[in-house]
Amino acid sequence: MAVLLLRLAGPMQSWGTQSRFTHRDTDLEPSKSGVIGLLCAAMGKPRDDLTAIKELAGLKMGVRVDRQGTLKCDYHTAQNVAKAGGGIKDCELSNRFYLTDACFLVALQGDLHVLKEVDNSLRNPVWQMYLGRKAFVPGLPVYLPNGLLPDCVNLLTALNNYPYLLPNRKREMQASLRIEFETEFGQGDMVKHDQPISFISADRQFGLRYVKNVMVERAKLPLAKEEPCIYLA
Repeated sequence: MAVLLLRLAGPMQSWGTQSRFTHRDTDLEPSKSGVIGLLCAAMGKPRDDLTAIKELAGLKMGVRVDRQGTLKCDYHTAQNVAKAGGGIKDCELSNRFYLTDACFLVALQGDLHVLKEVDNSLRNPVWQMYLGRKAFVPGLPVYLPNGLLPDCVNLLTALNNYPYLLPNRKREMQASLRIEFETEFGQGDMVKHDQPISFISADRQFGLRYVKNVMVERAKLPLAKEEPCIYLA
């Protein structure tokens, strides 16, 4: 067992788990289905590769919220949309929610061989990775040079020991950061319906998983590693 860390940061992110028709929601942290979809893109796995999806979905996931970001909503219009019963609809109206300027540290726990393959793919992705929607590309590399922890077997330990992802500036500092991590089925304090089973467009399927939330003092984290990037300024 090992842990792989990755960074999800960008101007816009959307991690919907309950979207229906014209209402497109977002959770306040990355969904597991969204993260597995990002990994599939990096590895060049198509939607109908159920074997790859099952293997990746077997990884346990944790998230540290280094910057929550701001919840926004777009009033969206689309023209010439196909109707479910046939024909074309002139205009489709929808509300689409997303997070701006959010930054997350994601940890994946599982077999070292699988995580090594994922780590190599994040370094040299086959297809474009995106943060929940194809228009929302990462503002910083998802790949972390020191993100593979072959001797770590605990999600919470990995998330507690990795440096804060943002510059150590007063306007960025929060006293406490929230960590959400996956637990054994039936445990935890919250149930999420974002365990991917199938990404096939006509047959999307998701299962349940259990998660737990804890808080960590930001001051106890290692100091952030400054990066020459305008986005973090």
